[in-house]
Amino acid sequence: MLSRVADSIYWLNRYVERAENIARFVDVNLNLSLELPIGTVQQWKPLVITTGDLDLFRERYGEPTADNVIHFLAFDPDYPNSILSCLRAARENARSIREIISSEMWEQVNAFHMMVQEACERKALSELFSFFAEVKMASHLFAGVMDATMSHNEGWHFGQVGRLLERAEKTARILDVKYFILLPSVKDVGTTLDELQWMSLLRSASAYEMYRKCQHRITPQSVAEFLILDREFPRSIQSCFLQAERSLYCITGSSPGTWRNPAERTLGKLRSELDYLTIEEITHIGLHEFLDDLQSRINMVGEKIFETFFALEPMS
Repeated sequence: MLSRVADSIYWLNRYVERAENIARFVDVNLNLSLELPIGTVQQWKPLVITTGDLDLFRERYGEPTADNVIHFLAFDPDYPNSILSCLRAARENARSIREIISSEMWEQVNAFHMMVQEACERKALSELFSFFAEVKMASHLFAGVMDATMSHNEGWHFGQVGRLLERAEKTARILDVKYFILLPSVKDVGTTLDELQWMSLLRSASAYEMYRKCQHRITPQSVAEFLILDREFPRSIQSCFLQAERSLYCITGSSPGTWRNPAERTLGKLRSELDYLTIEEITHIGLHEFLDDLQSRINMVGEKIFETFFALEPMS
């Protein structure tokens, strides 16, 4: 497979997954505002912190109000990680490989892009509640269409790797922000507000119902354990690593447990470390410190994938 084609499929899926995750963050915060006790100040700054672009936001928008943050994250055409920009980039990648992907995939990503463009014209927050649910559903539909209409060959596996790495990185980010930043003060730990925010975090990963099936109480440690180490829930970090590694082996033909290139080694090492890690060891390290390091290492996996499969080697 041409590296250009593999790169486009990889980023097509990363951009669609990124748009979905941004929609999750905003949607949960909007719904949390309906559940907060009267007099509680709704916080929008943590959503911008989640992106890592707080300085850029302040430079262009000033104070993080609901309207400002939603426009920045959803509809800002000049912010490369807004939902609108992600779908524009996803559509461009899909357009460049129309002869490779199925017509149903192209139609879905095109319809997804048009839906987001039309939503830019909506102004009132009350009109946007359904929009973020529509973004999540459109992303799920794209993944389902790709799974059902594209041969599960190298291209499909590159798409899987892109989607899963993006998902793992965003799960780490939202968990880090909740634990390290979101609570107004230490006195709120263990209160109704604290529990509501941990519930909102689980919902942002569509994890609340699955978590409740295996845990009766909501505690920071058990939520972190579920979202980091659970091997069966598809949005947990370890589950993403396991699935991404399988797809990487299908691309290279390597045997599980071995490696022949830096991408396999970097991802395999990260996945195997989580295999033997406990939540007690993570909390001893410090959850924030662990997640911050994990995000850097996920980015490193992405860099190694680029160097191994997509980068053009100079001609001698």
